[in-house]
Amino acid sequence: MFWIGGKTLESSFQDALDMLTDAATPSSAFGWQFLNLLPVNGAAVSTLGEILGTETVSATDHQSARLDELQFDLGEGPCWEALHLMRPVLEPSLRAVDRWPRFVEAIDRDAISSIFAFPVTLGPLRLGAVDLYSTHPTELNTDQTRKATALAEVIGKRLLRDALTGAESHDETSAHSRRTIHQATGVVLAQLSLTPEDAELMIQGHAFATNRSMMDVAGDIVAGTIIFVRGADGGIGLSS
Repeated sequence: MFWIGGKTLESSFQDALDMLTDAATPSSAFGWQFLNLLPVNGAAVSTLGEILGTETVSATDHQSARLDELQFDLGEGPCWEALHLMRPVLEPSLRAVDRWPRFVEAIDRDAISSIFAFPVTLGPLRLGAVDLYSTHPTELNTDQTRKATALAEVIGKRLLRDALTGAESHDETSAHSRRTIHQATGVVLAQLSLTPEDAELMIQGHAFATNRSMMDVAGDIVAGTIIFVRGADGGIGLSS
């Protein structure tokens, strides 16, 4: 029998389930339940897609939040794959992965060896994902994978229930909210008469070209530091 802080693994797992089920547990605490059970260094829980929007609702450290932010900006990575396939994505050796080239390149200098992602779903509804990382080569066994999957399922119920009832777990004022990107998209849309999709693509392209995050670029757009203009020839540039 294994023990963690005086509790067996099974009791710790049940405690984690109880914490996630309890409506009094804030969304910011979701990620910590995985750290208490699994051999990982960081965890992040995010919503993805059209149902609940795209943002980080819980991150245990800066690195976890950064991994989410990169995947949001690039549109690729383990969280997107887990949600698309609706099954866990387990990569004990991240450097050997070649199907997320931009994501892997972006974290080339980061101390990350292994990464795992679990879909956050409710029945057929794709709601988000849980990302876990380890700074040293790590594998999750069948039992650990089962427990992480079960926690992700409970989080799916919490996120949807809280969204429907207007509870805080999907609050746009959270520390990781991408509300600024939505605001910046509206600004660019008005400046260039673009569709919302093309306006967001313009922000993403500028972030990629300047090696910055979309959140940073969006903040400058909302503040008026970055202003897009359309020239007489129809081309798009920046106001000088």
